[in-house]
Amino acid sequence: MGYFCNNNCLFCVVADKRHFGDKTTRQIKDELKGSYAQGIREVVFTGGEVTVRNDIFEIVSFARDLGYGNIQIQTNGRRFSSLDFTRRMILSGMTEFAPAVHGHTAELHDFLTQRPGSWRQTILGIHNVRKVGIRILTNTVITAQNYRYLPEIASLLTKLKVTQFQFAFVHIMGNALKNYQNIVPRVSRVASYLKKGLNIGIKSGIRVMAEAIPLCLMKGYEKYASEFYMPNVQVKEVGWQIDNFEEVRKESGKKRFLSCLQCKWYSNCEGPWKEYPQLFSEREFKPILN
Repeated sequence: MGYFCNNNCLFCVVADKRHFGDKTTRQIKDELKGSYAQGIREVVFTGGEVTVRNDIFEIVSFARDLGYGNIQIQTNGRRFSSLDFTRRMILSGMTEFAPAVHGHTAELHDFLTQRPGSWRQTILGIHNVRKVGIRILTNTVITAQNYRYLPEIASLLTKLKVTQFQFAFVHIMGNALKNYQNIVPRVSRVASYLKKGLNIGIKSGIRVMAEAIPLCLMKGYEKYASEFYMPNVQVKEVGWQIDNFEEVRKESGKKRFLSCLQCKWYSNCEGPWKEYPQLFSEREFKPILN
């Protein structure tokens, strides 16, 4: 929908695009009609922060009335701290709530979002949505500040009874690139904490995933790599469109190495986001031979 946001996350991948602003209501409706005519029946509204738009209820209702069966809202979750806003979103047609939770405490989450009070609003939003009973799919961006606390974050999400949680390694673009020396952890150091966090969700019966973690670092947890489950999607950005995001992600977004040819996961693994080895090294990625 665009790039305006009421947070300013230290790792935001689109922070450098904010000058492009947001799409108009008419643009979004035309894009929804175009995709529907192509046979697409699910939509994810994302930004920036889509809930700060004055036309958000109108757009969600338009998608529902057009015939979209699944309507996901990717959000920082802050506006859902209002029960009235939450109810209106669900009445408009939202079927999936996808908030971002980056810390198990207000101190950690608010530091990363650069907005005091944002953690409390997001957690309250999860409580409000849970009262209604629609699916809650959370995302946590893995950073240098929070990777040691992935088990604690998993415990919080389990207590909140979310439907699914995902830990996604930071993509080094936008603010994440600007702040990479302080924000980006070494991915090999993340692995043990990540697995402990996934274990907590698995034992609680919650669907769990890890994104952008090469399979050589996921030993024993390979089946939880989100890349195995990502549908191919059409992406409509401001001013441009990708009709086959899976192809773009694999061919130009991620990076594999000569050593990967020896790995038993070569045909399944996409490798890390390409920016990571450009800034650090490929030495952390070692092929699994058997």
